[in-house]
Amino acid sequence: MKEKTFVPTVAFLGPDASFTHVAASSFFGAEGLVPHATIPDCIEAVAAGHVAYALVPLENALEGSVPLTIDYLFHGSELFINAEINIPIEQHLLVNKKQANSLDQLKSINSHPHALAQCHKFLQYNYRRVPLIQTTSTAAAAKYIAEHPDEQIAAIANRLSAEKYDLHIAEENIHDFHFNHTRFVVLSLRKEYIAQKGHSDFKKTTLMVKQPEDDRSGMLHKILSVFAWRGLNLSKIESRPMKTGLGNYFFIIDVNESEDHPMMKGALEELSALDCTVQSFGSYYFYNENPSHI
Repeated sequence: MKEKTFVPTVAFLGPDASFTHVAASSFFGAEGLVPHATIPDCIEAVAAGHVAYALVPLENALEGSVPLTIDYLFHGSELFINAEINIPIEQHLLVNKKQANSLDQLKSINSHPHALAQCHKFLQYNYRRVPLIQTTSTAAAAKYIAEHPDEQIAAIANRLSAEKYDLHIAEENIHDFHFNHTRFVVLSLRKEYIAQKGHSDFKKTTLMVKQPEDDRSGMLHKILSVFAWRGLNLSKIESRPMKTGLGNYFFIIDVNESEDHPMMKGALEELSALDCTVQSFGSYYFYNENPSHI
């Protein structure tokens, strides 16, 4: 008898045909994927041990960080990042086939807030007077208009959504800039990294750094110097509110090095010596995927 291959369960921001679903199926395959309605639902599912992994969007090339992911991950989370998957994002204007000839009568255009923002110029120029309705995902918008064929509404979503929900692509590639990518991260309760074919040549490490409570002059400069003189390249640094009052922030720092590297160990020790609070979300490879159904 052939031994059954273990398939991990993976929570993703659904429903089916969302960009997160595209990233998850491209990385993990089609089996074991479990759709969830919101990003917090995905993160809570893996934190509670209901699934082995969660895959959620972290950052878009045009719109920046996804605040909901960051807030749930960096405020009290005990999760780790195991991999990063980058995929191109192409946004299309979708309508029910019954409404294919009624674009001038649209009552609303529905989509995820980031997708609406990514198509701002197109919407301003072509549909300035049409209300924009925010949804939990692009696929949720597509699914809704498929289920309400008599409503004069459109969705902004990907090509897979059009195929999945049998919709008409009224306008292709309506995003304002062509280089539109989203960075997704794989989360779990374990500090590990996922090594598959096609990974990067180096690992990233994501850190959360809190400054000392007393307001010291030049502290940000000191924090950056910890990495600079060791030759550790920072691919990102972002400040986020501590949610304890105005002016209180922590830093999210991505370092292009494994936390096991001697220089990284020294950097973490020096940050502690500066009375900074440091939390590592682990080291991980990143992958550039190019799925066909975008």
